Amino acid sequence: KVSGGDDEIQQLQKALLDYLDENTEIDASLVFSRKFYIAQWFRDTTMETEKAIKSQKDEDSSEGTHHAKDVETTGQIMHRAESRKKFLRSIIKTAPSQFSTLKMNSDTVDYEDACLIVRYLASMRPFAQSFDIYLTQ
Repeated sequence: KVSGGDDEIQQLQKALLDYLDENTEIDASLVFSRKFYIAQWFRDTTMETEKAIKSQKDEDSSEGTHHAKDVETTGQIMHRAESRKKFLRSIIKTAPSQFSTLKMNSDTVDYEDACLIVRYLASMRPFAQSFDIYLTQ
C-alpha cells in the first residue's frame, strides 16, 4: 500500500529497488537491473524537466508576455525534479547491502508485487502512454 501524493512513485521505486537488493544473492543480474533502473529514472527526470521548461518557454514566446504563474510552475517543476534527483543520488551513494536497512515499510515485496510495480512504473513512461496512438497509426 502506498500513500497518495507526489512521493508515490518514489515509494514504489524504493520498494522495487529494495526487492532487487534483497534478491541479488539469488540472481546476480539483479545488481545490473537495480543500477539500470536508477540510471533510467534519473535520465527520465532530467528529460521530463527539460521538456516541461521548453514547452513553457514556447508558450511564453507565442504569447509575448511572461506570467508569474508560469514562473511559479517552472519553479515547481525544478523543485520536484531536484527532489527526485536527490532521492536517486541518496540511493546511488548507499551501498546495496545498506539499502535494506533504509526500508520505509517493514513489509517486504514479493515477486508478484515487484512485477506489478514494474508494470505500473512502465505504464508511466511516454512510450507506454502513447502505445494506443502507435497501434492506431
